[in-house]
Amino acid sequence: MYKRTEYQIIKNRLEEPRKFIQVVMGARQIGKSTVVKQALKDLDLPYLFYSADNVPASNTAWISDCWEAVRSLKRSNNWESAILVIDEIQKVSNWSEVVKKEWDDDSFNDRNIKVLLLGSSRVRLEKGLSESLAGRFEEIRMSHWGYVEMRDCFGWTLDQYIFYGGYPGAAPLVGDEDRFHQYIQSAIIDATINKDILMDTPIGKPALLRQTFELGAAYSGELLSLNKMLGSLQDAGNTSTLSGYLNLLAESGLLCGLRKYSIDMTRRRASIPKLQVYNNALKTVYSPVLFNQAVLDRKSWGRIFESGVGAYLVSQAFVHQFDVFYWRERNDEVDFIIRKKNSLVAIEVKGNAEKRTEGLDKFRELFKPTSSFIVGDGGIKAEEFMTMDLMKLF
Repeated sequence: MYKRTEYQIIKNRLEEPRKFIQVVMGARQIGKSTVVKQALKDLDLPYLFYSADNVPASNTAWISDCWEAVRSLKRSNNWESAILVIDEIQKVSNWSEVVKKEWDDDSFNDRNIKVLLLGSSRVRLEKGLSESLAGRFEEIRMSHWGYVEMRDCFGWTLDQYIFYGGYPGAAPLVGDEDRFHQYIQSAIIDATINKDILMDTPIGKPALLRQTFELGAAYSGELLSLNKMLGSLQDAGNTSTLSGYLNLLAESGLLCGLRKYSIDMTRRRASIPKLQVYNNALKTVYSPVLFNQAVLDRKSWGRIFESGVGAYLVSQAFVHQFDVFYWRERNDEVDFIIRKKNSLVAIEVKGNAEKRTEGLDKFRELFKPTSSFIVGDGGIKAEEFMTMDLMKLF
């Protein structure tokens, strides 16, 4: 079975002496549970694996029950150490307080129980970690699958990856567009919105949240003002409501609104968002154009291609913790600006030979980025870009 890079990281950390709680976080259906089970299977250590997916949110005692089960088995079997794994931990209310209590109790009583937590709601995980577990945990961030992984595991071409995105569970279904679309809708979109967002957050207009996502996904890779979005949505609220919904969708690994790069933070916050999905399957599932048609239509493919590059960037940004922007000034623009600390990289995506690139020169003149280049026609080949280590750009 194919093993992602995180497999070795997880295995190595669980083999180390007990020191930190390990927290694996990332969007739905990217293989978090699978890679953890692969690592556990190859470790010579006893473990118990639990999932909070169907546990009532108010049942905080459930976490303590899981902990006691591991302690009991460790005592009765005279295990030197054991591993406790809890999936979707963020679904239990006040989970971090209970985890802190049980972890500290083990530490005080010298119980060698290692703990690994998994979750798909980034904001709820990070809130709990920062509030209660400071100094007690390490993060292992997982992104959507990249081109290299889909190529090596499923034999995909770059065009297939750009169009169908990087969900491994959907890969066997690409020969049947209807089945592929049904999987993306039910296993990804419906599950994330209904289970990760609506069950966790009070939403005044659930239908508007869904419409915001669908419109934003269809326009991924394009600038669309919140006021224009309001005009396209039924039962619309105000721009603050839409902005809040975009934040929730971003925290769940579905859709974000990139801000314009500016040294002035106020101007950045007030800018028109550039909508961007985290996985291009979320865009093309709403496209009327099928794969074979899209690759022959230069105009359609240009939009899909730019969104695909953007999806790769925002997914990698989550793992490596850098910022992604766009830049535009009058008629000059640059598709993506990535920033880590004081290093800037400007990236122009050229999937259409007619696309202008003067904006890149203007951005170089104004901001002196660490590096800048074109991806696609006349620049770095897309396949080369999708295989490079982005952290070496900074």
